[in-house]
Amino acid sequence: MTDYQLLIDLHKDAERQGPGGNPETKLALDLLGIDKTAPLKIADIGCGTGASTLVLAEQLNAQITAVDFLPDFLEVLETRAKQKELSEKISTLCCSMENLPFNDAEFDVIWSEGAIYNIGFEKGIKDWHRYLKPGGLLVVSEITWLTNFRPLEIQKYWEVEYPEIDLASAKFALLEEHGYSPISYFILPEYCWLENYYQPMQARFQDFLKRNNHSENAHSIVEMETREIELYEQYKAYYSYGVYIARKLN
Repeated sequence: MTDYQLLIDLHKDAERQGPGGNPETKLALDLLGIDKTAPLKIADIGCGTGASTLVLAEQLNAQITAVDFLPDFLEVLETRAKQKELSEKISTLCCSMENLPFNDAEFDVIWSEGAIYNIGFEKGIKDWHRYLKPGGLLVVSEITWLTNFRPLEIQKYWEVEYPEIDLASAKFALLEEHGYSPISYFILPEYCWLENYYQPMQARFQDFLKRNNHSENAHSIVEMETREIELYEQYKAYYSYGVYIARKLN
């Protein structure tokens, strides 16, 4: 297997492919201030195996287009939606978030948890703006510095992994620059990282290695993920995911 295939293999059976939590998805919904009984059209971009998609479908009277470029993840979402009797509310779309086949002003809400980094925060909010109706709502989570200064080790690590990491104030400025009015913001608590994402991943390591014959590449993946976990445990006071909620102005 290639490293790409190995990463899919490690993460496809996980409830989440990044930090997050059902209560946090519900909190973001509450902060939107929308009528949850009103018919809505929503795009969940970079949905993975659908943790947020399923919460949206349970909470709202909505038709949700769940977008991911990995068919393996979408198959898991479709199975979970069927088990929860939510299939009628969810349609899956396998494509890149850079090549979305949507019409202008098609959606009431665009949602993206832990995925916009794939194309970058600024490009994402700029490109997706056109797909929202006037007054439409945007909810995205983005890796964010929590302090203006941080230790050099973690600074260098994230500057390599994701150069767009920045303070929330910088993200708000980008939203305003690209035609949005910020509504609210909160950061994901520690358990969203450890209990909901990292610890379940660690519990899958041995089966993952066994499944892949303890190959050198599989061990490299585990070492890479372990390093990320160690850095979070050491430097969690300095960064988290910020959840940004904004309204399209026109």
